[in-house]
Amino acid sequence: MNGREVLVGVTGGIAAYKTAALVSRLVQAGAGVSVVMTHAATQLVGPKTFEALTGRPVGLEVFGPRPHPHIELAQEADVLCVAPATANFLAKAACGLADDLLSTVYLSFSGPMVFAPAMNARMWEKPAVQRNCQQLRDDGVVLLDPEDGYLSCGARGPGRMVSPERIFDVLAELLEKD
Repeated sequence: MNGREVLVGVTGGIAAYKTAALVSRLVQAGAGVSVVMTHAATQLVGPKTFEALTGRPVGLEVFGPRPHPHIELAQEADVLCVAPATANFLAKAACGLADDLLSTVYLSFSGPMVFAPAMNARMWEKPAVQRNCQQLRDDGVVLLDPEDGYLSCGARGPGRMVSPERIFDVLAELLEKD
């Protein structure tokens, strides 16, 4: 990880708090980490958390101080990781919809990508979500299917984001190959 650039997208799932542990681990391993958050994600974890962990500003808006943030962030990164990846983000990515900074970064990025979906079990099992996931796999995205377990809504079933340690290991493996 030393000297590699990791771009982490955070979407609006409760598992966003776990992404802070992933970002911390990446930084401790010597990676340069930039974070892009959706508006919904900021309702769960504050951008200041990721700024403190990375020492970098968090990307929030398509239009900001950088003239083309989606292109610049995509060009600077060696790997893109979206954790958690909500059903909404998976659908946008599978269809090529670009209406926020993270979805425009996704369309601008040409390197390896890892998505860690997280959502309610009923949402995960919906045919539309499964079609979107298959499309993303066909497009070359590494999807780390959610685990079974207790979900924030009180239900049990598939939907828990995989552990930050598992995501870290997959990212490290991808960067070693590159």
